[in-house]
Amino acid sequence: MSRRSDGSRRPIRLSFRTRLALVAASAVGVAVALASVASFFLVRHQLLSQVDADLRRQAVALAHTPIGLVQLPDGTFAARAPRTLGGLINFQVVRDDGTIYPLDTNKPIPASAVDRQVAGGQLDSARHNVGSTGGSDHLRILTIPAGRDLAVQLAYPLSAVDHTLRDLGLVLLAVALAGIALALGLGYLVAQAALRPVQRLTAAAEHVAATQQLDATIEGHGHDELGRLAGSFNAMLTALGASRRQQTQLVADAGHELRTPLTSLRTNIEVLAKVPDLPESDRGALLADVTGQLEELTTLVGDLVELARDEDPIPEPQDVRLDLVVERALERARRLAPFATFDADIQPGLVRGQPVLLERAVLNLLDNAVKWSPPRGRVEVGLHRNGAGWQLDVRDHGPGISADDLPLVFDRFYRSAAARALPGSGLGLAIVRQVVESHGGTVTAGTASGGGALLSVRLPAE
Repeated sequence: MSRRSDGSRRPIRLSFRTRLALVAASAVGVAVALASVASFFLVRHQLLSQVDADLRRQAVALAHTPIGLVQLPDGTFAARAPRTLGGLINFQVVRDDGTIYPLDTNKPIPASAVDRQVAGGQLDSARHNVGSTGGSDHLRILTIPAGRDLAVQLAYPLSAVDHTLRDLGLVLLAVALAGIALALGLGYLVAQAALRPVQRLTAAAEHVAATQQLDATIEGHGHDELGRLAGSFNAMLTALGASRRQQTQLVADAGHELRTPLTSLRTNIEVLAKVPDLPESDRGALLADVTGQLEELTTLVGDLVELARDEDPIPEPQDVRLDLVVERALERARRLAPFATFDADIQPGLVRGQPVLLERAVLNLLDNAVKWSPPRGRVEVGLHRNGAGWQLDVRDHGPGISADDLPLVFDRFYRSAAARALPGSGLGLAIVRQVVESHGGTVTAGTASGGGALLSVRLPAE
C-alpha cells in the first residue's frame, strides 16, 4: 500500500481486468488444490489398503501355524518367527497384562491398550499406526488373537509408503503452482478479450461526456450481456438526444411565445408611465389590456411549469375513480365558464394513475371545448367502457378542426390561424397528451358528426 501526504496508507486499487484475472486464478487454484488433496488422500488410502491386505494374508497364514516361545540365554522369552512370515513384516507376541515377547533379533513393538484387549479376548482384532511419519519406526500394526491371554502383532514398516507420499505431495504442489500460474496468465488474456467491448463502451461514454455529442453509438455484436449493454447504451443516448431536442425546442418556443405579451405589456406600461394626463377612458383600456396580458402570461407560465413536470419522478400510481375525477373537473369548468352548458353522461370507472394529473388533463379538454364553443354553447361529456379500457369523449359545437390542423393540435405551442385571436398558450392539449401517455393511454382529435370537434381519451382499465 502507498502512503498519502499525511502519512496514512492509501489502499492499492487494482483494475477490473486484474481483479477478474485474480478471481479466475483463485478459482482454478482452489479447484487444483482440492483435486490435489483428494488425489493425495486417495493414493494414501490405496497404499495403506495394500499394506493391510498383506498383513491380513500373513494373519491368515499364522492362523494355521503354532505360535511358540523360546527362552533366551539371559532367561527371558522371545517369540519364534513362523516360516511363513515375510521378510519385511515384524512379529511379536503380547499378553493381556502387557508383557511383550518380541523376535530375538527385532526391537519390541509398543503394545497399546487395544492390543491388550485383543489378547484378553475383548476384541477380535485391532489395526493402528505407531511411530512418527517418515521415521524408521513408523509401522502399521495388525493385532490378532493367538490363544488364551495371547495376541500376535504383525508390523509393516511404512517408510516406503511415506517416501512415496512425500514425492507425490511435491509433485502435486508443483502441479498446483503451475496450474495457478497458467490460470493467471490465461485469465488475464480472457479478461482482456472479454472486456474489449466494455472498453469501447467506456470510450464512447467518455467521448459523450467530453464533447456533449449524443449522436455517438457503440457497435454491439450478438445477443449476450455485453451486446445488450451496448444496445441499452445506444438506446439511452437516443433518449437523451430526443430529450435535449425537445428541451431546446421548448425553450425556443417558450421564448417566442413570451416575447409578444412581454413586448405589449412593456409598451402599455411605458405609455402609462410617460403620459400622466392620459384620458381616463384610454387609461382604463390600457389597464384592462395590461390585466389581460398578465393573465395570459400567468397561464403560459403555469402551462410551462406543468410541462416541466415531465422530468420529475412519477409517484406510485393508485386506484382512481375516473368518473369522480371527471365530475370534479366539470364542477371547476362550470365555475370558470358559467355561460356554457355541460351535458354529462358518466359511467363509474376505475383506472390506475394520478388523480391530480388526470383532473388537469380533463379540465384542459373542457376549457378547450368552451373556448371553441359559440356563446352560451353546449359541451357534451361522455365516459363509457370501451373494450379493455375507458373512453372519455369531449365534444363542442364550434367550427371543428380542419384536416390540416388535426395532426398538430397536440403539439406544444401549436395554434391554428383561427386560434391566434383567442386567449391561450397553445400548451393545454400538449399537457393532455403528456398526461394521458404517461398513464398508458392515447388521445385523438376529430370532427364529430353534425359539426364540432370531438376529442377522445382512452385509458386502460384497472
